[in-house]
Amino acid sequence: MAKNTEILETLFQRHFGKKADKIDKLPESGSNREYYYMAHLAEDGCECIGTIGKEYKENLAFISFSKSFLSQNMPVPEVLEVSDDNLAYIQTYIKGVSLFEYLENHRQGDYSPDAQTVEYYKKVLEFLPKFQVKYSTALDYSKCYPRKKFDAQSIMWDLNYFKYYFLKTTHTVFDEQDLEKDFMTLTNYIRTAGSDYFMYRDFQSRNIIIREDGKPYFIDFQGGRKGPLQYDVASLLYDAKACLSPELRDELLDFYLSELKKYIEVNEEQFKKAFYAVVLIRILQAFGSYGYRGFLEQKPHFLASIPPALQNVRYLIDNHKLDIKIPQIRKCLLALMENQELLGGSTEETVLTVKVQSFSYRRGIPYDPTGNGGGFVFDCRAIHNPGRYEKYKELNGKSPEVIEFFSHEPQLTEFLDLTQKTVALAVKKYIQRGYENLSVNFGCTGGQHRSVYCAEKTAEFLREKFPSINVVIKHLEQEK
Repeated sequence: MAKNTEILETLFQRHFGKKADKIDKLPESGSNREYYYMAHLAEDGCECIGTIGKEYKENLAFISFSKSFLSQNMPVPEVLEVSDDNLAYIQTYIKGVSLFEYLENHRQGDYSPDAQTVEYYKKVLEFLPKFQVKYSTALDYSKCYPRKKFDAQSIMWDLNYFKYYFLKTTHTVFDEQDLEKDFMTLTNYIRTAGSDYFMYRDFQSRNIIIREDGKPYFIDFQGGRKGPLQYDVASLLYDAKACLSPELRDELLDFYLSELKKYIEVNEEQFKKAFYAVVLIRILQAFGSYGYRGFLEQKPHFLASIPPALQNVRYLIDNHKLDIKIPQIRKCLLALMENQELLGGSTEETVLTVKVQSFSYRRGIPYDPTGNGGGFVFDCRAIHNPGRYEKYKELNGKSPEVIEFFSHEPQLTEFLDLTQKTVALAVKKYIQRGYENLSVNFGCTGGQHRSVYCAEKTAEFLREKFPSINVVIKHLEQEK
């Protein structure tokens, strides 16, 4: 890490003429790139995101696309400085939250997004045809990595990613020859949709920032290439953990098509036929990622995406029949949907209730009325306390300002990663054994900032990873 930050510090000094006195590594995502928040705290606006990318060709793709889109006034990061070997660069930092974070924080009682979130989705979909069609001809596709087009080779890579990292890892039984035959059938069908437009490749809610002024901002398009129009809208609407309802997906798809027609002629019937085949390809590619990043690298976020992704598969199978026969793929998907471990459920009727609480050590560790002896108790007092600063004293761990404060505290990210993995091991075993209760407690000095934030994040993590359990959250000091 030291060598990486030295390179980024040099780029920061070169651009801003000042030393970066705050460099925080950001949480890992689904790639091998490393991201750092960098700032010179004494001066507003003197901040950026430092990026270390091991594939210089991928970095060059991002740099090239960014320059082209910025020349058309598109809301994307500007690359401020690049290292001589093209393995490091700094880019603009935009204050805001991802569309996914906004969605999660503004769900209504039935788990559907509120009206403002839907409007943000529509704002995003207004921009998508601009990326795909309006400004796509200005791009230098020779810079694409690893291929210039989402062609047969690219599709087969994705399908084999699914086969080797998900089907084989989950010990799903299949006929390999028949599966390869179905892969080729699906690939040939997808190719009829065309591939003459810019395909963002990873156009999903975590790669879209809702800025403080309410406008969307787009990041992580280094995988872009030519491809079918359907792919990016499929990525956004069938983003597994976004859990959009079928009705909302239909509404947003129709909205997207109305925007797309401003730039090209569209045969809606043909578009939608190809669309659901592309949705299937995108879901299978995502399963491969869940297997590699989740099963092999043990990243909880990817494991938590599996149950909702299987729900998307169920919806597709039940509601959208394809014009092609792919019986072995269908057989594999049906087997996956019967796998109780993947679904995060239990063969037992007992529902596990996990009570997640924040508390103040001044009043002692909470009593567990279930008689299980208290479960887990995690001490948050070693974490940097925002309550020491005047502007945070009257706030708590659910306040946006405090959440922003903690987003730049890598020690807290590491703490939550370790505690959540520990709790997840117990929850999985408790489900298998049919236990009914587990208590998870987070304590800090006043029970106001650190413990509340950790309890909220852990409750969110458990709901995502184990949809079948009942998660109850209480903030003991706040309720008093």
